[in-house]
Amino acid sequence: MPELRKDPISRRWVIIATERAARPTDFKHEGIEVNDLDRCPFCEGREDRTPPEIYAVRAAGTAPNGKGWTVRVVSNKFPALRIEGSTQRTKVGLFTRMDGVGAHEVIVEATDHHTHLGLLPVEHVVQIIRAYLQRYRDLRGDARFEYALLFRNHGRTAGASLSHPHSQLIALPVVPKRVAEELDAAERHFGQHGVCIYCAILEQEQQGRDRLIFENEAFVALAPYASRFPFETLILPKRHEADFGALPPDQERLLAQALREMLHRLHICLDNPPYNFIIHTLPYRSEAKHAHHWHVEIMPRLTQVAGFEWGSGFYINPVVPEEAARYLREAIPAPMPVGPVSAGRPHGEVGDRMRDS
Repeated sequence: MPELRKDPISRRWVIIATERAARPTDFKHEGIEVNDLDRCPFCEGREDRTPPEIYAVRAAGTAPNGKGWTVRVVSNKFPALRIEGSTQRTKVGLFTRMDGVGAHEVIVEATDHHTHLGLLPVEHVVQIIRAYLQRYRDLRGDARFEYALLFRNHGRTAGASLSHPHSQLIALPVVPKRVAEELDAAERHFGQHGVCIYCAILEQEQQGRDRLIFENEAFVALAPYASRFPFETLILPKRHEADFGALPPDQERLLAQALREMLHRLHICLDNPPYNFIIHTLPYRSEAKHAHHWHVEIMPRLTQVAGFEWGSGFYINPVVPEEAARYLREAIPAPMPVGPVSAGRPHGEVGDRMRDS
């Protein structure tokens, strides 16, 4: 019969609809890509169609804003928030407003228009992780920013308006509600039990292993107990760490391996599904390092959120998380490319150029 499961962090209930149980082959989705190659501004040779680069991994001897890059970061041409402005709040009767201050950047992950993170060599994904870290750390220096959200939309259903492989980073002058709720739950659990709730989840999942999908020396990938979506996945560092920006250099490749592995397994198991992934981390100036635990949330977009979900806050998941984990765990990925894809090095004067662009 159907089962109700409660997420221990969000305290949200999920309906695991076992009587609707679906297999991976049951999911049909629209094509991932649109035919936008001719108009894509992110392809190599079209650097003049984007704002000036903020950061790039380039082959030696190549000039900024030209060919020769491997990974490239630019300001979003149509930003949700802008660098200029004040964070001062004003009241309008019952309401509160402030300038739309922030930063909105695009991490162009490769020159190849038709690839994605689940298909790139691990060493290339390492360069992308380093670009994430460099921009995340640099934006911390702006006192107006409280939080930086790193995310990726893959496929039209997941909100990608361009099919060229790219991620985005938005720095915000406030802590998002979802993040604040996670942080409150983590601090509440720590206050009651004296341990990080994510560390406790990791310990339980590594003992039971029913929902474990992949692990290496530093990271674990698992299906959450109360997964909202079919094949939802979490990647967590084994060592307690609240701040993504504190990732040590010796773990960059291990994170790249875990992320690439999971996206590759989704690609081959679910025929390149649309998905979103989000890096959840500690707000820039939070003191809750003892309680929070940064993680990556991967959400394939295989079902629709409709009236019941919006009205109740419940989610209906037709795939039992243990079955999803087993399917992904037992998948046999294609051989993983290894070795460097470029002799490029980071390039660009960060910070000042970003604020002037």
